[in-house]
Amino acid sequence: MAAARRRLSVGLGLAGAACAILGLCLLLAGPLIVKEQVVKNVRIDPSSISFRMWKDIPVPFYMSVYFFEVLNPKEVLQGQKPVLNQRGPYVYREFRYKTNITFHDNDTVSFLGYRKLFFQPQLSHGSEEEYIVVPNILMMGAAVMMENLPSFVKLLLSGVLAGLKQEAFMNRTVGEIMWGYDDPLIDAINALVPGLIPFQGKFGLFVDLNSSNSGLFTVNTGMKNISRVHMVDSWNGLKKLNYWRSSECNMINGTAGEMWPPFMSPTSLEFYSPDACRSMTLVYEQSGKFKGVPTYRFVAPKTLFANGTDYPPNEGFCPCMQSGIQNLSTCRLNAPMFISHPHFYNADPSLVNAVKGLHPSKDEHALFLDVHPMTGIPMNCSIKLQLNLYIKQVPGIIQTGKIKPVVLPLLWFAESGFIEGSVLNQFYTNLVLIPSLLDYLQYIFLGLSVPLLISAAVLMAMSQRTTTEKSLCHPTMQSKPSPSSETTPLLHDAGMLSQDDAEA
Repeated sequence: MAAARRRLSVGLGLAGAACAILGLCLLLAGPLIVKEQVVKNVRIDPSSISFRMWKDIPVPFYMSVYFFEVLNPKEVLQGQKPVLNQRGPYVYREFRYKTNITFHDNDTVSFLGYRKLFFQPQLSHGSEEEYIVVPNILMMGAAVMMENLPSFVKLLLSGVLAGLKQEAFMNRTVGEIMWGYDDPLIDAINALVPGLIPFQGKFGLFVDLNSSNSGLFTVNTGMKNISRVHMVDSWNGLKKLNYWRSSECNMINGTAGEMWPPFMSPTSLEFYSPDACRSMTLVYEQSGKFKGVPTYRFVAPKTLFANGTDYPPNEGFCPCMQSGIQNLSTCRLNAPMFISHPHFYNADPSLVNAVKGLHPSKDEHALFLDVHPMTGIPMNCSIKLQLNLYIKQVPGIIQTGKIKPVVLPLLWFAESGFIEGSVLNQFYTNLVLIPSLLDYLQYIFLGLSVPLLISAAVLMAMSQRTTTEKSLCHPTMQSKPSPSSETTPLLHDAGMLSQDDAEA
């Protein structure tokens, strides 16, 4: 029985030691294995898992567009407050892909990013053929741009506008406003003030968005330094912009807005947006999970579109108006265009109160990015921005009537997408499930080693105790010599002596 216990204790001890060694090995080597797999699969390399995602984004993106229809255009011309009605959404399926991918010797890669948009009537609330009353963007924009020109120039423009039957508000289809319409006003303005509107052809708010690139990006591949992967090295050959009034505002920071370096901390992330003509910083809000994948949620801080008075670092983006809007005139042909959050969310209340029909809400109008912190890959996102036009009465241009100065919302859009299907499954298996299993296994092995080693020690102690007890209760025969063993030699010797005497 004691021998069996000894054999069992030795077996348990060996098993416990093996579990402890395996647990310690996983504890020490596990994080290194996981890190190596992450680094291998998130860098911009044709052999990495994320390369196909980066090259031809498989995530189904949708752009939902909401227009603000002006319900009282005649009253606005008389100086009354605009009354707006939100129309939409008009939903477009968005496909993103890259061309001209060129790797360089300095650990960077260049590419042109494209977007193609296709109208989705089944997801939309309305068609592209619907008519909407909006400001005459070309005319009202040109009027504000010409405000400081000599009076006779403005009178000439007013006459041209009358001859072309141009008015402050227009009734056009959704498709025309977005993708362009022919307008003789373009040629007329360029003839009157050469270079004021330096483009030809159709005019539309998104005419340059569909099937056009966002500029030549050069980003780091992460092959030599993974902490720099996806970080922008230059845009259109520029290391910094020349739109703004300060060096800080002209900096090109962060990534191109698609992926970020791995092993993120819950602080902030940056990206450069050609549409906004600037770099943007989002801040950490909370941790969560998206379909089982751990995420950090990043949102826009209230200071993102704050003016220079409320947030001095933004002084370089001025001339500013109220907080909550950003002037794009310096990078948009001097047109009085502004961007903001939808419905002037997080903006100065005076902007909301200047019109009727806006209802800012965090749930509906705040942008967010849910990013997997270990890989820097977005799981779920919704980027929301609003386009606004500054309109007012311009003396000498009678078509502007008595319009009071107002930043008038034109439309807002949300670009949304999330990882799903086979892409999500592959991502979850390789970059979430396997690392988690390695993490759990190390603690399982360490946890098993403790009871196994304790059991082995207990059994060994029990077997030793049993052996000791037996030796005390049953002493061996050889421990005490018998009496005969003490006298026999003496008798034997005496007998030998008597026999010798007799012979003598």
